[in-house]
Amino acid sequence: MTKVLAIEDDALLRDSIVNVLTLRGLTAIAAENGYVGLKLAQENLPNLVLCDVRMPGLSGYEVLKSLREDPNTATIPLIFLTAENTPEVMAMGADLGANGYLCKPFSTSELMIAIAPFVSDQ
Repeated sequence: MTKVLAIEDDALLRDSIVNVLTLRGLTAIAAENGYVGLKLAQENLPNLVLCDVRMPGLSGYEVLKSLREDPNTATIPLIFLTAENTPEVMAMGADLGANGYLCKPFSTSELMIAIAPFVSDQ
């Protein structure tokens, strides 16, 4: 079964993502910050990571950099979740190896379209 890790500091959005993924038959794992998310990624090796860019502590950029530096997690696709859809933000993520962006707020259908190339159990 496809595992998706959602790293999001907004509890309401995080719970919403988990509910949507679970209803679609995916295994959803949730983390409230970058530190917890990085640990869960290393322990669970998800098929995809959805990660907020701006979080207290460890930012999404730092999470992605750490994932790419670890041979066990280097190839896990990561889609950034962000309210900042400026060219600078997108360029920074692309330079670090992000696989995509999903701009907040987003609908359930937008979420499913964004993750479709990376998940098999829809």
